[in-house]
Amino acid sequence: MNTNYCESLTEPTRRKTIEVRVGDIPLGGANPLRIQTMATASTIDTDGATLQCIAAARAGADYMRLTTQGIREAANLANIVRALRERGITMPLIADVHFNPAAAMEAAQHVEKVRINPGNFIDPRAKLQGATYSDEEYNHDLQRIEDKLLPLIALCRQRNVAIRVGVNHGSLSDRIMSRHGDTPRGMVESAMEFLRIFNRQQFHAVVVSMKSSSTRTMVQAVRMLVATMNAEDMAYPLHLGVTEAGDGEQGRIKSAVGIGALLADGLGDTIRVSLTEPPEAELPVARELAALFEHRPSPNPPLPPAEHLPYNPDAYMRRPSLQWNGLIGEQRPPVVVERINDDSPSEQADVYLTADTRDDDTSTFRLKTIEQAMNGQPGAFVELQMQHLLSSEAVRWLQSSSEHVLVLGTSNTNGYAEQRAAFIKLAELGIHLPVIIHRHYEERSLPSLQLRAAADIGPLLLDGLGDGIMITAPNIGNADLCATAFAILQAAQVRISQTEYVACPGCGRTLYDLPGTLQRVRAATGHLKGLKIGIMGCIVNGPGEMADAHYGYVGAAKGRISLYRGKKLVKPNIPEEQAIDELVVLIKAHGDWREP
Repeated sequence: MNTNYCESLTEPTRRKTIEVRVGDIPLGGANPLRIQTMATASTIDTDGATLQCIAAARAGADYMRLTTQGIREAANLANIVRALRERGITMPLIADVHFNPAAAMEAAQHVEKVRINPGNFIDPRAKLQGATYSDEEYNHDLQRIEDKLLPLIALCRQRNVAIRVGVNHGSLSDRIMSRHGDTPRGMVESAMEFLRIFNRQQFHAVVVSMKSSSTRTMVQAVRMLVATMNAEDMAYPLHLGVTEAGDGEQGRIKSAVGIGALLADGLGDTIRVSLTEPPEAELPVARELAALFEHRPSPNPPLPPAEHLPYNPDAYMRRPSLQWNGLIGEQRPPVVVERINDDSPSEQADVYLTADTRDDDTSTFRLKTIEQAMNGQPGAFVELQMQHLLSSEAVRWLQSSSEHVLVLGTSNTNGYAEQRAAFIKLAELGIHLPVIIHRHYEERSLPSLQLRAAADIGPLLLDGLGDGIMITAPNIGNADLCATAFAILQAAQVRISQTEYVACPGCGRTLYDLPGTLQRVRAATGHLKGLKIGIMGCIVNGPGEMADAHYGYVGAAKGRISLYRGKKLVKPNIPEEQAIDELVVLIKAHGDWREP
């Protein structure tokens, strides 16, 4: 498969984009990765929104976004801007607009950037009921979009205001889905309809994003978008984010997997880590994630050039591999842990490896170097590095083996690039032995290790590479390493071991306490392994973004919650104080409940 979405598979080469000015902090071009967050205060609450903007600016945000659902909110942006400037805060503000072109026009009078959603800027709210459009109807809607965009383009050109075309997987229009489905390709076409209009109008102060709560969908959509823009000679900067990522380590790991997969290939000009936490809590995570990639060195040792992928980067398919002992191969990827000295295995990992000669339980296996294995020493698990795939003797041995599991490590300065290159080489050589991805870290901080491991290992899993993962770190306990490995597997959507929560970060449209509610829903349902529950602040992205969730908890009005099963609304407008109990009743009624 061609890699027309990135400059190089082996060198950390950043995609060349045009520079877009957002106030006095430009993004794209040669500028560093910009970090942003979003206010959760109502935009008509001048004091509350101002205080959140000040906190974000002091925490290092380059930009702050505020929801702008109507003319009233858009007009009040002027008061927020004035209050900030009086306090010496010059951080550019971004208005977030859905369903309301008039609000976008008003907001553009006051802020430095306006985000519009192609799924609902002109198109009505999706009914998710399989609507059909004739060619005439489809083209008529495209003309309506252009007619509505022209005044906004003129105003933004006059005032030097940038525009973000922000596509959300959860709010694609019925019109787009009628042709492309609820797919990454649909997301791309939703964006390209708008980008082509901007391009025709020679308006290039444009940023574009593809967001989804699914890391796989988000990464595939961005790759497709870049390839499509390249084919049409467009170089608009990219805003990256995994939306509705949740909170805590789950939200951080999920964000690092999705955003890291794209930054690793040089894609991305500004990022937001969307957490169901206060806005300023997102910023240290985003800053640390950006730092992992901004000055990533070239691979050392150098890697052989790779121009083609043996897999499709736009569609997930697991790498074909042999099965071993009913434990490793086509089934769910195991978590592997190093068993040290006389430690007894816990019940957390699937497989334990040891370098000594013990074999006193059924879950512990010997790990051998490839040289030991080639000399006939017993042990199914064999250490492998890229250098061995460049040795004709080692390659002949690997091609003749069908009873070993490869533990792929790396000491390269760019470990992700080397491990991906190793998978490419294995495919070229026709070697289908199962592979455990092994990464070693010296971090002393568990959050830093989690972020780094997720950004290193998650992108490989997203592309179907690897039959299990093993993280070693002498400063971190095995229990934490196991939990991190399971969370990475879940974030990459290859193994579900926990309840998963699709939880939005909240904004000024949210009419209930999202962080507190997420904690209460987790307390009630966190034992339901494999269940996916959406917790959404409002219906803008709610029903769509959680369409593959088993159950949904969505804000309907102040003090009111609507409950969904899949895409279907089943309990509308429940009093908030009853909603979690009613959610449990709903789960029980459909046979998905089990007692803790």
